Amino acid sequence: MRLLLSSPVGPLLVEYEPDGVHEVRFWPRGEHPPAGTRDEPARDDELGGEVARQIREYFGGERLDFDLPLATRGTAFQNRVWDALRRIPAGEVRSYAAVAAEVGSPKAVRAVGQANRANRLPILIPCHRVVASGGGLGGYAGSESGAGVEVKRWLLRLEAGMMNNE
Repeated sequence: MRLLLSSPVGPLLVEYEPDGVHEVRFWPRGEHPPAGTRDEPARDDELGGEVARQIREYFGGERLDFDLPLATRGTAFQNRVWDALRRIPAGEVRSYAAVAAEVGSPKAVRAVGQANRANRLPILIPCHRVVASGGGLGGYAGSESGAGVEVKRWLLRLEAGMMNNE
């Protein structure tokens, strides 16, 4: 099942099955989504309704973390990294090196970066909370600059604002 949800950072194409959410993609504005994509979940689609509600709450500044079943597909190392990312509190960041140390592979900084790049569930698995050790943002959504990094900056500002309003 697929939903195309509007968001302040552009349309999000969310793919899911009863076992959980499989993918969140930043969808190019103006491009037609795949056939069968809905902009609202069907009435009897509980998971789709929950996905739409939680994403809207997040972008509305009402939710810091997600409570959705996620169906990740990755290596054991990637899954350890993604689990570590989900433990980074909203409004905080960690360096790639800190994440590598947390997953027990302190020399695997580049592999952590690759796991972030392979994350098919951005926003839900908050890879935007991982930054370069030197204080730079690092890449996001497969790019080292441009629109992807601007989305990362926007998401970090959103979360910082929510934390300041608590």
